[in-house]
Amino acid sequence: MTLCNDAVIAVDDHIRLQAIDERFVPELHQLVVKNRAFLQQSLDWPQHVTDEAASRQNAIGNVMLHQRGYGKMFLIFVDEQMVGVLSFNLIEPQNKTGYIGYWIDESWQGKGILSRALNAFVAFYSKAGIVRRFVIKCRVANLESNRVALRNGFVLEGCLRQAEFLNGEYHDQNIYARIVDPTSE
Repeated sequence: MTLCNDAVIAVDDHIRLQAIDERFVPELHQLVVKNRAFLQQSLDWPQHVTDEAASRQNAIGNVMLHQRGYGKMFLIFVDEQMVGVLSFNLIEPQNKTGYIGYWIDESWQGKGILSRALNAFVAFYSKAGIVRRFVIKCRVANLESNRVALRNGFVLEGCLRQAEFLNGEYHDQNIYARIVDPTSE
């Protein structure tokens, strides 16, 4: 596994990706609570965020995955305000494949923040030689996430039938990929 210093990824003068750390738990927990109803439309986990202690345990687990290189969780900051999360939910080191997840505070959507953060994230990990195949899986009905993938150079590879269980039902999932060869960038 290639090691790199990835505690902070600068996106631009106002946006940065900050690796998860225990000191951010209270703010992250409040952001999840604020967006719970919105997030629950597309993600299963918000209903299980019961208290700050549960958020802390999740953060500690993600710090360990981050350090070991099997996952990477970043908090999206605009200036000094936390507005969302961008992560590799899973990294397959041998295949150099990273499975991306993301969400952004509902009030910050539509400003291009996620697209800029995603492109900096892809560039950082492809140049470091850690990931070359970037994958986004999202429910077919999640139009916003599908648009993020397409707008940022991901190609629809197919549809996984009934692949995601959410709110008591199975949903079809689109799978997008972007392959970045750092020698050609």
